Amino acid sequence: MSEGTAAKQDSKLEGSGEQGSSGSGKKGMPLYTKILLGMAVGVVLGLLIGPNSSLLPKTGAALSSKAVVYQTSSTEADKLQTLAMGVKEASIVEEIPAEGEKPGLLKVEWKLTPAMLLKQKAKKVKGAEEAEAGSVISGWVKDQPEQVQRYAPLGRGLIDWTEWIGRLFLALIKMVVVPLVFFSLVVGVASLGDFRKLGRLGGRTIGFFTGTTVVALVFGVGLANIIQPGHLLSAEDRALLLSSYEEGAGGAVANAADAPSFVDQLISIVPTNPIGALAKGEMLQVIFFALMLGIALTFLKDGRSKLVVDLFDRLNEAMVMLVHIAMKLAPFGVAALLFKVVGSTGISVLFALAVYGVVVLLGLGLHMVITYGLVVKFGAKLPFLGFIGAIKEAMLVAFSTSSSSATLPVTKECCESNLKVSPEVSSFVLPLGATVNMDGTALYQGVAAIFIAQIYGMDLTLADQATIVGSATLASVGAAGVPGAGMITLALVLTAIGVPTEGLALVLGVDRLLDMFRTATNVVGDSTATAFMARLEGEKIGIVTDAEDMSNPELGFEGRLDGGPHSVDPD
Repeated sequence: MSEGTAAKQDSKLEGSGEQGSSGSGKKGMPLYTKILLGMAVGVVLGLLIGPNSSLLPKTGAALSSKAVVYQTSSTEADKLQTLAMGVKEASIVEEIPAEGEKPGLLKVEWKLTPAMLLKQKAKKVKGAEEAEAGSVISGWVKDQPEQVQRYAPLGRGLIDWTEWIGRLFLALIKMVVVPLVFFSLVVGVASLGDFRKLGRLGGRTIGFFTGTTVVALVFGVGLANIIQPGHLLSAEDRALLLSSYEEGAGGAVANAADAPSFVDQLISIVPTNPIGALAKGEMLQVIFFALMLGIALTFLKDGRSKLVVDLFDRLNEAMVMLVHIAMKLAPFGVAALLFKVVGSTGISVLFALAVYGVVVLLGLGLHMVITYGLVVKFGAKLPFLGFIGAIKEAMLVAFSTSSSSATLPVTKECCESNLKVSPEVSSFVLPLGATVNMDGTALYQGVAAIFIAQIYGMDLTLADQATIVGSATLASVGAAGVPGAGMITLALVLTAIGVPTEGLALVLGVDRLLDMFRTATNVVGDSTATAFMARLEGEKIGIVTDAEDMSNPELGFEGRLDGGPHSVDPD
């Protein structure tokens, strides 16, 4: 690039910075406030007009695998064996109230879709060959929670119409994860110069993650033993939960059975095809390849690695800007995500598992305030409330998406911009933390395992509970940073102590809601580790206040896009 062009470019950048600075003073609402409003809108709409809303007519019926469909309202008559197999959703057209101990009956009807008819023909269901796609079939089912779950079709339709907004937001964030981790980690390692420093940083980070995971499990197991939530669940609620969520529990058990061993997971960290690992988003393999490539670049002499490092550094900056672009959609995305989660969770399930949920939330809160609070205060030497304020955008996104991996770009930007952590430290600690640091997941697994054992009347010995701590620690390391991965690892923990894995159905009803809280806890843990490691490396970290953030687009999370786009002159 010529000197005149460079000067012209610098002038444009300075102008855009001044424009962003002056314009940012006129902005009325910061990003985290918009996200909070989006979350509030999603929760309120989910309660008012979601599928389980008490304000809307529940004329839809979700049939469980235990539901038996009869030809007539006389349940002693022939069962509707023809064309009823595989029916999941139906409409309620008539209702016969319960009389004494005799359960009520619901007349339901459904349309025979081409996909349903094809499955029935493949299984040679009687009557399927003569049936036509689009036919309306009707029958009677007992109005029992373990057979039928009512819902509001309007609420289900609204979720179907708005779900794409949340999925689009998640896709935009996830699009940046792999390239951001790869580029930033290569640049960070290459910038260290001496990779022995990387070994020291890695050892401290792994040690911190392991220690806090064990502490989280101790909190969870201790609270579960003191409060004993499993002894407070009624037999009726237990039967309802087991029947309603048996299919989801069966899927988690099947996935856990196929999970690789710890040794296999360790070996699989080394990618046989790095390009394939990047394409599939295998995070541990991406981290390993980026580390090795960064180390290799430090051995190149005569400045031959400078071009590669400069290119990756520019690409990393572009990925950061993509994060800011995606976050413009965050208020709408989190509203759609929470509308689906809250609207799809039944109030009856929340009441049944209220004590269990409170124990999990209490454990997460104690771990966050005590463990992370002490590390932030005395290790990172930062005020804890100010630290939480600095990473609030990451916490809100983590809460809404229930995915540590999806939140990673936002967490990285918060640590670098709001806590002044160097990219060298954040690029190493945060991707590793999003993959292996699952304190919230481990704590939840400890509480859930003891809760399920208490319901089954099993007295766990100290050795059993020590097994929970050990197996949950190892299992949480292998848990993917995606929604629902905790259920798979919980199945492994239950198997280790001999508790029936069918008990997963007892906690599955509120798993998605609790997943939001434990993911936010995981992100706080990752950020705590990053600030602590930066302080140990001698970095001068600090907190960028909201006022500083809003007044200067070069500081903090806000204002990066205020200057607007500009042309890029090629060399």
